[in-house]
Amino acid sequence: MAERRTDDIPTPLLQLPGFPSSPTQPSKRSGVLSLSWSMAQLGWIAGPLCMFLFASFTLVSALLLCDCYRSPDPDYGPSRNGSYSEAVRAILGDGQIKGNIGGVQTATTPKKVWSVSQALGDIAFAFPCSVILLEIQDTLKSPPTEKVTMKKASTMAICITTFFYLCCGGFGYAAFGNSTPGNLLTGFYEPYWLIDFTNACIVLHLIGGYQVFSQPQFAIVEKWFTQIFPNSGVLNHNHTLKLPSLPTLRFNLLRLCFRTAYVASTTGIAIMFPYFNQVVAVAGAFTFWPLVIYFPVEMYFVQANALNKPPPLTVPSIAQIELLLDHQFSQSLETKGIFQDCLPVVVKHKNSQKQRLLKDVV
Repeated sequence: MAERRTDDIPTPLLQLPGFPSSPTQPSKRSGVLSLSWSMAQLGWIAGPLCMFLFASFTLVSALLLCDCYRSPDPDYGPSRNGSYSEAVRAILGDGQIKGNIGGVQTATTPKKVWSVSQALGDIAFAFPCSVILLEIQDTLKSPPTEKVTMKKASTMAICITTFFYLCCGGFGYAAFGNSTPGNLLTGFYEPYWLIDFTNACIVLHLIGGYQVFSQPQFAIVEKWFTQIFPNSGVLNHNHTLKLPSLPTLRFNLLRLCFRTAYVASTTGIAIMFPYFNQVVAVAGAFTFWPLVIYFPVEMYFVQANALNKPPPLTVPSIAQIELLLDHQFSQSLETKGIFQDCLPVVVKHKNSQKQRLLKDVV
């Protein structure tokens, strides 16, 4: 016989731990008695504000938890979760860590090789700090010398970044296992507002990152144009624009036109290749070895030889050759992978054109 459930709103209202007459309230008594002391530490502004803030968090959490009573559907799910631990086991997989030591299993060895090369390219693309390192170092004051400050900052930044990358990659793989999506956010569907908010935060973050990482390209191209056309007023003259109630705007036609065209072209190319993982992997495969490995190592060798300090060639040279092979491996396979993904789209487009022509003929 099914268990009868006869309670309505007054029952949970009286039983919730926060309600004054709740039977579970004595367990919270020490927390209530310390609220005055907490208010004294925070003051009359931060105290009530924090109280409302934590109340809001608790309310949102309670509303979300109410939807977890039935699973997998919050309204018509056949399974009832009568306790917190039951809900966690039923919905979050009993704390199970998914995945395996060897990664995703594929039908053939070439597919596994291709997926490994794609993964290497994605990881390489996640560490592009060398591109703007010297631009940042150029803004540092001395003493201490710029290189000392920059080495400390680089060590701290890469350690912190690696920690967050490991958390993001490890938790994502542990949650989704071998079905982990290429873009982590596509693995979640609800709540929609949270996914949309996360995407908006990523866009906001990438706008700033895009501006920072594009500055070297902007500087190179603009310097090249000014050297080729040193007497051109269009390229070298700065214009001013005065608008009412706004500060004076200074702009250069070369910067305005080139940077707009650059952003538009890169956006168009990104739309033409809507393959997130493949494009990221190709970018990482093309840029990591020359920018992160080859040029820094070679410049260090040249400077060491100029100072009559022969560098230890063995370890850097072996690492350079090994990473070059990895670079060529990932680069060739990723380029092939993009064309393989684009080919079905092109064939489908051509077939649709043929069908349209046949309909017109008929």
